[in-house]
Amino acid sequence: HVKLVESGGGSVQAGGSLTLSCLASGYTVTAYCMAWFRQAPGKEREEVATIYTIGGSTYYVDSVKGRFTISQDSAQNTVYLQMNSLKPEDTAMYYCAGSSRSDRCIFGYWGQGTQVTVS
Repeated sequence: HVKLVESGGGSVQAGGSLTLSCLASGYTVTAYCMAWFRQAPGKEREEVATIYTIGGSTYYVDSVKGRFTISQDSAQNTVYLQMNSLKPEDTAMYYCAGSSRSDRCIFGYWGQGTQVTVS
């Protein structure tokens, strides 16, 4: 049974930092890809950052480039999202997602989310 559990969300002032964690069980974070998504009230879910195990390449949505960093720790089976210089527009529920395929990036596994509020 795959389980992804996010933690690390909270309330922070603009310019502050938070680090989100996604602990996986029944699943390895070194699967094809792992990602962080976010969804603000009234808005569509947005892919924020993705890490690809093969080659270690990463993707970031333009609005977070230079401020957010995605990383993974295979020993801890955890994926992180370091968020710096936070802005009010970063306020959203943040979700961890993992690929359910080993040959392509298809996000079949999702966590319950952790709330980030920037004021």
